[in-house]
Amino acid sequence: TFIVGSSNEFAHAMAVAVAEKPLNNVFNPLFLYGNSGLGKTHLLYAIKERINTLYPEKNVIMVTAETFFNEFYASLPQNNNNPEQFRNKYRNADVLLVDDIQFMGGKDQMQVQFVNTFNHLRDSQKQIVITSDRPPRDIASLDDRIKNRFESGVLAQIDMPEFETRARIIERKAEALEFDLR
Repeated sequence: TFIVGSSNEFAHAMAVAVAEKPLNNVFNPLFLYGNSGLGKTHLLYAIKERINTLYPEKNVIMVTAETFFNEFYASLPQNNNNPEQFRNKYRNADVLLVDDIQFMGGKDQMQVQFVNTFNHLRDSQKQIVITSDRPPRDIASLDDRIKNRFESGVLAQIDMPEFETRARIIERKAEALEFDLR
């Protein structure tokens, strides 16, 4: 249901390319960014669904940065848990989709864990797709190692849709709600 227009055409094309051939690694990592409400999470769900349809044997993990952090924190030994279980969950992914990575800024332990996971997946030729409300260089308190890794792949910005795309979005929503706009 994603409406493609000039404001999101490149991001959409990259998402389709990753979804069609997730282990091609040409676009790895794929970093989608733009203001809230422009379709980044929508594209993540579409990537996940398409990969699950085409490659049901692949282990696709979609998670928010907040959930990653909460699971990481809960896995720490001082919480009477096994950190190995956490590491294995994410490092055994064929495709890792992480939404709202900007929330990782300032969480140093989480950043260390994430960069280790990122390195493992990339070195294992696994696909990583990340979303944020801003480009990596603009995420405050994010370690330069992580910024460099995010910028080593493809950065795709999603802008505010132009009038024609907004009109098509409204038409699609009205159609889905069976609401006649004429």
